[in-house]
Amino acid sequence: MVKTKIVDIFVDLLGVSAEEVTDDARLIEDLAVDSLDAVELSLELEDQFNLTVEDHEIEQLETVGDVVNLIQGKLG
Repeated sequence: MVKTKIVDIFVDLLGVSAEEVTDDARLIEDLAVDSLDAVELSLELEDQFNLTVEDHEIEQLETVGDVVNLIQGKLG
């Protein structure tokens, strides 16, 4: 469920296909996430999962799998 929501966020935010949003997909190199996208991603994750994502946490994320792990960790 968490991963599905995250995939949907990437698809909506970046206009990429769901097939491109794999655990190993690199945010910058593969999905072309820029600094504005990172801010929007952070806000959307906070909204969808009702939690807080700090700037330094977003800056450390390299792959979609990292995003999934971060959110799952915060949800317990």
